[in-house]
Amino acid sequence: MSMRRAPLILPLLALPALIGCGSNDGPPPPLAPAALAAVDPQPGAPRARLARAIDDLFADSEAGETNALLVLRGGRIVAERYGEDIGKDTRLTGWSMTASVTGAMIGLLVSDGRLRLDESAPVPAWQRSGDPRGEITLRQLLQMRSGLRHSEADATHWRSDNVRMLFLDGRDDMAGYAEAQPLEAEPGRTFEYSSASTVILADLAARSLTESRDPAFRRAAIADYLRTRLFEPVGMRSAVAEFDAAGTFIGSGMVHATARDWGRFGEFLRNGGSVKGGQVVPRGWIDFMTTPSPRNAGFGAQLWLNRPQPDGREVLFPGMAPADAFACIGQLGQYVVVSPGQKLTVVRLGRTDDAGLPALRRHLAGIAALFPGR
Repeated sequence: MSMRRAPLILPLLALPALIGCGSNDGPPPPLAPAALAAVDPQPGAPRARLARAIDDLFADSEAGETNALLVLRGGRIVAERYGEDIGKDTRLTGWSMTASVTGAMIGLLVSDGRLRLDESAPVPAWQRSGDPRGEITLRQLLQMRSGLRHSEADATHWRSDNVRMLFLDGRDDMAGYAEAQPLEAEPGRTFEYSSASTVILADLAARSLTESRDPAFRRAAIADYLRTRLFEPVGMRSAVAEFDAAGTFIGSGMVHATARDWGRFGEFLRNGGSVKGGQVVPRGWIDFMTTPSPRNAGFGAQLWLNRPQPDGREVLFPGMAPADAFACIGQLGQYVVVSPGQKLTVVRLGRTDDAGLPALRRHLAGIAALFPGR
């Protein structure tokens, strides 16, 4: 995921009033009936202000094209709006938000005893005598500190390892491409966001479920596990996963689901891995996913945390939303923002280039700021 440093963000108290407002004097234009209709009569926040904040997001070309915006408070949908030709039954790609789904799946496999968090990651190529990659643990892969050489983005773009893995020489066997990379740092010492690490996790998941290298068997094993152990219990009945030619789940970026189902996933995380009182993933695993990585306080385990990044980039909105907020984030401005203290989940799906991400984050922060519970 490529994210550039955002400009200084407006103070929280001023944000809801400033977002979407120009410098001209006078009241804002009246809300269209459809904008107000997209918000529940009792959303738990000022209804007209929430409707305007959402309307401003959809209207702001600087923030890109918004296809879906969903707000849940206490598990209840309090605002829902879609772009043209998009609706509540439209599956939308999560891109790198999928990594958080992979993180939850790995938690299930660890709780099943099929994988171990602090042992050498069982990649066969790394188990040869003298291979330093044999020191890499599952925990380090989850926290993006494997030490493997990987460029998520490159000035020329097409030369980045991520593009090569997904679309060029690695596309038929993405895990093979990712696992063949050498170390560039001692395992555990440095943080580097890496889609390749998540693809390796997806490969390990398949290896833990079947010994077969037949792509069809691998696809079936993961698809069935995701459906029965995660998607159906969480209520994500629209969710569809994609696989490469080797049968590896593209766990870094290829789950498609409706906005409502992405919201259900956010609520599942907000509730500590439980749904309607039933524990789907151990609560301790969600605590682990939302605990800062030793090398980046703004990242947990396949989840982004509302804290500053070590390099100064803005990823969420630290200081403008509660410190316990976290998010699944995908390329082009896909967000599932979860704020446990506010009992809030905000889903935004659409298309925003890097230059528009600061504006998009300002809108999302403004929407969240309308709700009490900080």
